[in-house]
Amino acid sequence: MDDDTMDVAEARYELVISVDARRSGAYDDVDKPRMRARIYRVLEAAFTHAKVARDAVHMEDRGDGVLLSVAGRIAVTRLLGLWMVEVHESLRDENRALRVPLGLRVGMHVGPVRHDGRGISGRAVDLACRLADSPVARQLLDAERADLVLVVSESLYEDVVSSGGKFIEPARYSSARPELKEGAVTAWFHLPGRPAPAVPLGDPPPAGTETPARGEAGAEAAGPDIPDDDTDVPDDGTDGDDRTGAPGARYTVHGDMSQHRDNVYQQPVHIGRITGGAGPRKD
Repeated sequence: MDDDTMDVAEARYELVISVDARRSGAYDDVDKPRMRARIYRVLEAAFTHAKVARDAVHMEDRGDGVLLSVAGRIAVTRLLGLWMVEVHESLRDENRALRVPLGLRVGMHVGPVRHDGRGISGRAVDLACRLADSPVARQLLDAERADLVLVVSESLYEDVVSSGGKFIEPARYSSARPELKEGAVTAWFHLPGRPAPAVPLGDPPPAGTETPARGEAGAEAAGPDIPDDDTDVPDDGTDGDDRTGAPGARYTVHGDMSQHRDNVYQQPVHIGRITGGAGPRKD
C-alpha cells in the first residue's frame, strides 16, 4: 500500500515543526502578506539547500506561521542540523533590508501524527505548537534580540540532540520548564549561532505585573529586615562591630543613610539632603 493512501486511523511517526512569527498582530493588512511570503521563502529555501524532497514534507498554512510534518524517511538530524542552519541564514538574509526584522519561533517534537484531507493532528502536533508559542520562547526571542529561537521537546533532545552530530551542538541548548496549556513540561531552547541561552527559571509575569526595582530586589535577596532596636549598637559607646567575633552591621534603609566614625571636621559640614527648594541651608 502506498504511504499516501494510509487509513486515517493509522499514525505515522514523524517530525512535527511549528513555525510562528513574532508579534504577527503588529502587521497591518498590507504588510502581513509580505511577512507570510518571507516565511515561506525562508522555509522552502532551507528545504532545498538541505536536500529534503518536497514530497517528504507536509505544509499547512496557519496565517501567522506554518505547521509542518516531515516523513520518517528523512533523518531528524538533517532537520535539526543542516536545515536549521539554512533557515537561520535565509532569515538573516531576508532581514537585511527590513527596518523591523522578522523573528521566528520554531517548535519541534517527534511522535505519532495522523493525516486526513484537512491536515494533521495528534498530541505530537499539539506539543510542537505549544513549545513554539510558549512564553519562555517569546521572552527569549525578545530578550536576546534574536532572529530565531528553536524549542525542542525533552524526548527529542534526549533521543537526538544530546548525541550531537553535524551542525548539532547540545552544549548550545538550555533547558527550562515552560507552563503549557496541559501543564509544565521540560523543553530545550537554542539560539542558532549563539552560545547556550540564559533562559528564565519560569514563565514571565503577566503583562502589567509590577516587578521590584533593582535596589528593592537586592534588599530582598540580602535577607529579612533587621528589627529597629538597640541590639546592634551597645550603650557603652563602642561600635557594634568592634566586639570580638561580632558580625558586621546590616541595615534596611528607606531614603538616604550615611555612616561617620572618628572624623574631625575643621569647617562647617552639611550631612544629608537639602529639601524644601531654596530655603535656608543649615550646616
